[in-house]
Amino acid sequence: MITEQMQQALNSQVNAEMYSAYMYLSMSASFEDMNLSGCARWMRLQAQEELMHAMKIHDFILERGGRISLESIEAPPGSWNSPLEIFEGVVSHEQKVTGMINHLVDLAIQEKDHASNNFLQWFVAEQVEEEASADAVLKKIRLTGDAPGGLFMLDQELGQRTMACPCGQGQV
Repeated sequence: MITEQMQQALNSQVNAEMYSAYMYLSMSASFEDMNLSGCARWMRLQAQEELMHAMKIHDFILERGGRISLESIEAPPGSWNSPLEIFEGVVSHEQKVTGMINHLVDLAIQEKDHASNNFLQWFVAEQVEEEASADAVLKKIRLTGDAPGGLFMLDQELGQRTMACPCGQGQV
C-alpha cells in the first residue's frame, strides 16, 4: 500500500510529465514553423516519451492501491526565437525534472517505501539519458553557430530519431 504523501507526490509527477509532453509538442510546432521538420520530429517523439513516463507512474500508483488525482496541466510557452533557445530550454527543463525525480527518491527513502524507491530508480537512470541527449543536441547547435548548412545537417540527423514502441512492436 502506498502512503498518502507518496501518492500525492507521484500524482504531481504525472502532472509534471504531462506538462513536459505539452511543452515538447509546443516546441515541435515551433520547429515546424521554422521549417525544421527533423527537429520537430525529435520533439514530437520526446513528447510521446513523456506521455509514456506519465503512464508508467500512473500505473504504478494503481498497482500500489493508490488513487489517481489528475489536475490541470499548465500551458507551455507557445513560441521560441531560435533552435538554440529551444534546446537551452530543453536542457534546463530536464535538469528541473531530474530535481523532481530526486525529490521523489528522497521521499521514498524517508518513508522507507522500498517499492517506490526501486520503481523510481528507472527514472533516475532515464534522467541521466534525457539530460545527456538534450545537452548533446545543444552542443551541436552551438557548434553550427550562424552556419545554416550546419543547422540543416543537424535537422536531418534529428529527423532520424526513432523510439521503441512500448507495445514491443518495433520502432516509431
